[in-house]
Amino acid sequence: MIRVACRQLAPRLGDLAANRELTASAIGAAAAGGADVVVLPELATSGYVFESAEEAAAVAVTPSHPLFGEWASAAGRAVVVGGFCERGDDGRLYNSAAVVDRGGVRAVYRKTHLWDREKLLFTPGDRPPPVVATAAGPVGVLICYDLEFPELTRTLALAGARLVAAPVNWPLVDRPSGERPPEVVIAMAAARVNRMAIACCDRSGTERGQEWTAGTAIVGTDGWVLAEGADATADIDLECAASKAVSPRNDLFGDRRPSLYTL
Repeated sequence: MIRVACRQLAPRLGDLAANRELTASAIGAAAAGGADVVVLPELATSGYVFESAEEAAAVAVTPSHPLFGEWASAAGRAVVVGGFCERGDDGRLYNSAAVVDRGGVRAVYRKTHLWDREKLLFTPGDRPPPVVATAAGPVGVLICYDLEFPELTRTLALAGARLVAAPVNWPLVDRPSGERPPEVVIAMAAARVNRMAIACCDRSGTERGQEWTAGTAIVGTDGWVLAEGADATADIDLECAASKAVSPRNDLFGDRRPSLYTL
């Protein structure tokens, strides 16, 4: 069993110092609660609703920035997956997520599917999402809109991910009364068809008039929501994700017929 904690925050737009303190404090509190994996929102270090690339660049950091050392110190033995505004060696900006443990930054994933105005600010990543071997088990990483592409969640599952950590910023959209956010429904379906857990950490608050869903959810390997809300925490048996058998005669991966899936 591992303990997964999502810490739904309201980063301050353009305030790197305040967000360093906010994120490190949240990580420390989750680690003190026994978390093995801590997930933070998308662009947790910077805020989201930038008016220009220049404004985003002012709070962009590289993976060598000291704030990730602060995350590692706050996490203790836990693994952290959190979003940040990345300044690449090529001078471009990326909407990225870092995987951090006591050894420092283990991996950086650059969001490959950009949403709406993100396309005016960021360069899409050109590498597939990683699966990182951590003390908690193999963890895959996606960012927000990436979850809506089943090719990516299946790719991570086939690569051995038992948990997908997804920093997200979900804009609030209308939905029928009593229904979960559509993004959570997508995560539930992806978890079920791949038999892997998915932890989606959303943000809260309102930023330049944009309301957020605050829809943080941790989904188990069977596709059902285990925990939701600002301090969502769940204990998950990731060993269940090792087997893809769903009946005596069916296996989620063994039953695939890739030769029929090409256009």
